[in-house]
Amino acid sequence: MPASLTLLAPAKINLYLAVGGRRSDGYHDVVTVLQSLDTRLSDVVTVTEAESFSVVCEPDIGLPVEDNIATRTISALAGFAGRTPDVAVRIEKQIPAAAGLGGASADAAAVLVGACRLWGIDANTPQVLGLAQSLGADVPFFISGGTAVYGGRGDVLLRRLTTPRFAVVLANADEPVPTPAAYAAFDRLPHPQAPSIQKITSALQSGDVAGVAVSLHNDLTDAACSVAPSVADVLRFVRGLPEVLGALVTGSGSAVFGICADEESAAKVSDRVREAGWWACASATSAEGVLERAF
Repeated sequence: MPASLTLLAPAKINLYLAVGGRRSDGYHDVVTVLQSLDTRLSDVVTVTEAESFSVVCEPDIGLPVEDNIATRTISALAGFAGRTPDVAVRIEKQIPAAAGLGGASADAAAVLVGACRLWGIDANTPQVLGLAQSLGADVPFFISGGTAVYGGRGDVLLRRLTTPRFAVVLANADEPVPTPAAYAAFDRLPHPQAPSIQKITSALQSGDVAGVAVSLHNDLTDAACSVAPSVADVLRFVRGLPEVLGALVTGSGSAVFGICADEESAAKVSDRVREAGWWACASATSAEGVLERAF
């Protein structure tokens, strides 16, 4: 039988996101604290040796094969390795799209890690990490996961942090926020200077979950709410629940996350969000990125 690997590609949240000016390449400078979540919310990515390349995504997200990030990932890695892209990729989507949860980047990281293992390539070499960086800002982060500060356009590792364990609830009204639209709205709207990152990084390093919850910040919150008004509704609802210590939009939206004192509280909040008619998932922080699934 052909060799095959199945990997879990987890979601992420941004605990802090400060947006700077527009760069010459069209992107904005950012400083962000990324946090990977456990595998209760993850896409399932299977990479199998095959006679030729193919990619299947379920459910179908409406992208042509040539535009799927898995295609670009395998093409780039095959070019780097000097070999033919002879793998079949299957992606089972669980992470909501255009929600700021990093689903596409996590999938790319999983495809990259899976193909590297099948082809005997070390995924943690500078060359492969550079290739990951070229695929998308969050892709290098998902290879290692955990808690980390990134700069540049969100693709330059500045510092790794301790990962405290805390419960998280995710909520989404299923009104996508395309990243370019969020940044365009950010450029149009007034925005005060972001608070210092020091407060939240200190809380993370000391394991102060309540301190993390009160230090959450995202410069794109107002922009996301202007693009998709339901984001504001979900954020207001989650922030108003007594079990939630702090809540924020993740990335450019549209998903909202809340930090809870324990997993029982996160499950209760998740139920309340669903009762209100929105998608929800209880999860928790994780020190891991892409993981091989144990059967």
